[in-house]
Amino acid sequence: MSTFWDHVRTLRWDDHRYYHQCRINQTLHLVSALSFLVAYGLLFVDPAAAAWLGWCVGMVTRQSGHIFFEPRGYDHVNQATDAHKEAIKAGYNMRRKAVLIGVWLALPLLLALSPSLFGLIEPGQGFSGWAHDVGLAWLMLAVSGLLLRGLQLAVGRGPSWGLAWVTKVLTDPLHNVDIYWRSPLALLRGQRYDPLEQPPH
Repeated sequence: MSTFWDHVRTLRWDDHRYYHQCRINQTLHLVSALSFLVAYGLLFVDPAAAAWLGWCVGMVTRQSGHIFFEPRGYDHVNQATDAHKEAIKAGYNMRRKAVLIGVWLALPLLLALSPSLFGLIEPGQGFSGWAHDVGLAWLMLAVSGLLLRGLQLAVGRGPSWGLAWVTKVLTDPLHNVDIYWRSPLALLRGQRYDPLEQPPH
């Protein structure tokens, strides 16, 4: 069990130091984390609405921070090239994210063209029915993406790594709130980049 939690801590630290150096990105991750926590609660009330909130607020703020604000050149802090970081990233690197986002954007169009998904589902009625079906499709995409990447890591690195990554992703909202709640204040003080202190041992 201690090995499993060591894997989770390693994944969290690598994610933070390699991909969350910019305080703007951290602040956007705070917004994203709060929206995901609300979405988690909504899952028990309205799963489709939870998916809309998670994808359109949580994922948009989270990924825009990576795309527009995080440095992508040589990482002098960690002495690593962007190509190296992308190659060793346990989760969704930029190439995998592009595929995931492409599917996310395609699903509403697909449901507009074929509300029954070619006879696979009973289509909802009107705009609200379409929006509900889109939300459920997005929820299935999120679950599938999580399980597929977790399985790939379990096969490639070992079962404990796959389980650790899934655990890390599911608990990211709580962890992001914990480590990034000060980021907006640091940003207001003019600190563009995190000094990245070493993690506790």
